[in-house]
Amino acid sequence: MSVGTLGHYSGGTLVQNNQTITGTVTGDSASQVTTGSNSISGDSFSGASGLPSVIQNTGNNVLIQNGVIVNVQMKP
Repeated sequence: MSVGTLGHYSGGTLVQNNQTITGTVTGDSASQVTTGSNSISGDSFSGASGLPSVIQNTGNNVLIQNGVIVNVQMKP
């Protein structure tokens, strides 16, 4: 396929990076609790591929939200 033909079928230029993540933590309580610790060793990601993500929490009554947007652009 020629570059011109391939260009005709490309995805275009409109890229929207919108992500809405909403959450609430209400009415929770914690008393007489002990939290731990977090650690990541030096080889925790050995052999990993793609887009590894780590979320750690040692708290109480916590809402953790995570989102990833990946845009891939290929040029001839």
